[in-house]
Amino acid sequence: MADVSRRENQSQMSFRIRAAWPLMVLALVGSSPGCSPATAKAGVSQDFHKVRSVGDIEEYRLQTNGLTILLARDASAPVVSFNITYRVGSRNEVTGTTGAAHLLEHLMFKGSNQHNKPDGTSLDQYLERVGAGYNASTSPDRTNYYATLGHDHLDGYIAIEADRMRHLWLREEDRSAEMAVVRNEFERGKNDPGTLLWEEVMAATYQASPYHHPTIGWRSDIEQIPIEKIRAFYDTYYWPNNATVIVVGDFETEDVLYTIGKHYGAYPRSPQPIPKIYTEEPEQSGARRVTVKRPGQLGSLMIVHKVPDARNDDHAALTVLDGILGAGKSARLYRALVDTGLALNVWSDTFGLHDSSVHILGAELAPGATHEQVERILLAEVEKIKRDGVTAAEVDRVKQQTLAKEAYRRDGTAGVAAVLSEYTAVGDWTLYRRLPSQIAKVTSADVQRMAKNWLDEDRGTTGWYVPKPNKEIGS
Repeated sequence: MADVSRRENQSQMSFRIRAAWPLMVLALVGSSPGCSPATAKAGVSQDFHKVRSVGDIEEYRLQTNGLTILLARDASAPVVSFNITYRVGSRNEVTGTTGAAHLLEHLMFKGSNQHNKPDGTSLDQYLERVGAGYNASTSPDRTNYYATLGHDHLDGYIAIEADRMRHLWLREEDRSAEMAVVRNEFERGKNDPGTLLWEEVMAATYQASPYHHPTIGWRSDIEQIPIEKIRAFYDTYYWPNNATVIVVGDFETEDVLYTIGKHYGAYPRSPQPIPKIYTEEPEQSGARRVTVKRPGQLGSLMIVHKVPDARNDDHAALTVLDGILGAGKSARLYRALVDTGLALNVWSDTFGLHDSSVHILGAELAPGATHEQVERILLAEVEKIKRDGVTAAEVDRVKQQTLAKEAYRRDGTAGVAAVLSEYTAVGDWTLYRRLPSQIAKVTSADVQRMAKNWLDEDRGTTGWYVPKPNKEIGS
């Protein structure tokens, strides 16, 4: 559920790339007359401050504007994954501008001063020419743009990304066209029981926090937000000091830093400090319930509890708790609800966020099962863990499953870049290294403590999706 929205106009390949950069490159190189690439590279170490190394990942800061760079070399294949993550998402929106981060993500593909379709230099055109691919996505905490391509084409792609950081075309005709695309995404979500129930439960779970708003936005905001407000959003958050560049793959550190400095170094820091989110979700004082009645065949339910932010050490034990409750056919909820014919599917997950996060329990009801029946059994399984704990064998099995799954998620340069982007978004990319070792140390007592501390009825919001025949909805 982390990626609430995603651009869909991908090619058949996983990624795609685009366009050229001649004028931008000339402008930036021309700012240092007589400075050849060789002499410019010699000064790379003066432009970048090496912040730290964690394992094989190095963090640098471009000193002139605060751009953060994460580098992870992997020469196993002649490709590079480049990801730029802006630390802005639906968390940074307010009523009237909900959906702005996602709509802006769409508009980022409409061209910039030096890279656009009329000039034959757009991102799409470049991508098709070099045979690579790209995509972008928006979540509550970040917006990212990324590509995987041959390392010989990286300079051109970085030039395009740098140009659209500060020279994006933002035109009313593009907003109107993309609004229709986003509204279609919104309507598809409203026809999906899982998405609809998730949005309603989150809106009830969070009252003050901007996590109350769906990442795709509310319909009226999607349709009516003026282009001037989108520009203001762009001019507030799309600056080097609010971005992290992630490069994973086959490159030489000095070369890639030189290229990043060449294209991003011309930009200053944001003229105003990046606004901080200071609204805190107040303590919940009792259980909340939501019921959604819409057309459908099968019911479902979801129970959400607030848990600490994703940087908190408890997330390792919460991950193991999730595995014991909901991962695979040996999980407790599966045996209690699916094996008995009461549910078709069950799950337990933790949605780590920059601020207050959520733990989710859910089930899709089998035909004939009732919400009351499934909810009672689901909560009874949680109470068993609070009362009796879990076995060491369960913990060991889930830890092995979790670590194997995490290794698979990080397979390949694109996977590593994507995971680093997610941890950047929640405020600490070093979770990439820390979380697996934390999971390996989780004990049975830790898991029981998670259930006792966080799965408290008074901190929870329960949602029921109740399917209704169409004629009942209209009456």
